[in-house]
Amino acid sequence: MIPLSSTLLATAVEPLPEEAAQAATSALSQAANVTEAGGDLNVVNLILHASLPVQAVMLVLLFASIASWVIIFRKKRVLDRAEREAEQFEERFWSGTELTKLYAGATERSRAIGGMESIFEAGFREFGRQRQRRGIDSKTQLEGAQRGMRVAASRELDGLEQNLEFLANVGSISPYIGLFGTVWGIMISFHGLANMKEATIATVAPGISEALIATAMGLFAAIPAVWAYNRYATKVERIGGRYDAFADEFASILERQSQD
Repeated sequence: MIPLSSTLLATAVEPLPEEAAQAATSALSQAANVTEAGGDLNVVNLILHASLPVQAVMLVLLFASIASWVIIFRKKRVLDRAEREAEQFEERFWSGTELTKLYAGATERSRAIGGMESIFEAGFREFGRQRQRRGIDSKTQLEGAQRGMRVAASRELDGLEQNLEFLANVGSISPYIGLFGTVWGIMISFHGLANMKEATIATVAPGISEALIATAMGLFAAIPAVWAYNRYATKVERIGGRYDAFADEFASILERQSQD
């Protein structure tokens, strides 16, 4: 019986065919290129190597996104304060405090008023002004107070709705701006193929990747803006309904006082 080690030593080691060796070398080279390309693929490089029009689109979207986030945080603070002030004033209003004392507190020069307290101050001031005039019936007095409250409520709601239009515009326009940058970048990438004899996916992939970053940035700017606009618009509408309900209730109180 021939030992296994002797058999292995006696076996001649033949070299790989030349074609197989070239195929193996080519496969290793392609794998190395893919690994290298994958390592270099990052957002910063894609932005820096993009064409000038695409970079301009990205810059516009970046400014729009930053401005949107600034408005989002500021608007949240403003709306939270409006709801908190409305709750505090309603608690004082329905606690049985005299209207004259509430009006005196609202007209103090040491502090600024807003929201529901501003509506109350405008209505009570106009009601008192109408009562001081001679020959004015109760209906006219009440209409004057209601008119003053409507003006004050409209002014307060305008302040709450400020900059919401910007969020709506960013949410609706940013995807199209990003799409414009993507189309422009892809167009440049395919236009560059005209000077090449052989075109592969590796030739156009970098340009397409750079162009697609513009669409991604457009969505990054649009999604938070749309979410914030829908949320804040609903909250403003809810606060406006609260103002209207208070104005109607206060008008009923003034109507009873005008008939005394």
